Amino acid sequence: MSDLITINIHEDHVAVLTLNRPEAANALSKALLDELNEAVIEINQNKSIYCTVITGAGKKAFCAGADLKERKGMSEEEVMKAVRYIGETVTAIEEMNMPVIAAINGAAYGGGLELALACDIRIAAQDVKLGLTETSLAIIPGAGGTQRLPRLVGLGHAKRLIFTAKPIGVSEALSIGLIEETADQPDLLAEALDMAKTIACNGPIALKQAKIAINNGMQTDIKQGVDIERACYLETIPTKDRLEGLHAFKEKRKPVYEGI
Repeated sequence: MSDLITINIHEDHVAVLTLNRPEAANALSKALLDELNEAVIEINQNKSIYCTVITGAGKKAFCAGADLKERKGMSEEEVMKAVRYIGETVTAIEEMNMPVIAAINGAAYGGGLELALACDIRIAAQDVKLGLTETSLAIIPGAGGTQRLPRLVGLGHAKRLIFTAKPIGVSEALSIGLIEETADQPDLLAEALDMAKTIACNGPIALKQAKIAINNGMQTDIKQGVDIERACYLETIPTKDRLEGLHAFKEKRKPVYEGI
C-alpha cells in the first residue's frame, strides 16, 4: 500500500482511515479505490478495532467524488466499470464489521458524499459544503446516492438535492438529518475520535450486531425488523463479553471487552 490511504490505529480500539490525495481533492481514482478496499479488508480483519473514523487529508476536501480527469478518456464501458467499482467500495465501507464515523473535513461532492452516506455517523466541519451534484454533469449518482440519501433525509429533500445538484452548508445538512453533528475545523478529528472512543468502550460483538439489526431492519417492515433484531440479540447471548458486562455492573467497575 502506498500513501494514497493511511491507517492509524489508536490504543483505544479505534482506527483512523485517511484519504490522502489532497492535491486532487481526495478524488476517487482507481489507485485510491484499490488501496481503500485493501484498507477496509485490513481493518475488518483486525479484531482489536471496534470503531473506525474515515476522513480526508487537508482542509479543502473530504472527497470530491470520482476522478473526472481520469474518467475523461474512458469508453462508455470503462465508465460503467469505474462507477460500479466506486459503488462496490462504498458498499464495502457500509458493511464494515464495526461502526464507522465520517469526519467530513472539507467538501463532499458526488461519490464523496456517497462514501459518507455509507458511514454510520457523519460529523462535518462548520465550513464544508455537501452535495450530490451529478445531474449538473448530465448523469445521476451511481454509488448508492439515490437510495441511501432518501432513506436518510426523506424523499423530498433527497429529490431536491439530487434534482438541483446544488450543494448545501452544514447548518442545512444538520437540519435535514444529512449529518449528525458539526464541529469547528480544528476540533473535527478530535471530536470524531472522542465519539469513536466512546463507542469503542462498548461490546464489539454487540456493536456489530446492533449495526446489522439497524441496517437490515430498515430494509423491511417492522415485524421482520423485530425478527432480525431478535436474531442479532441471540448472537450476543453466548459471548464472554456479555458476562463481563454483568460482572462489571455488579462490581461497579468499567468493563473490559475482548470481542469474544
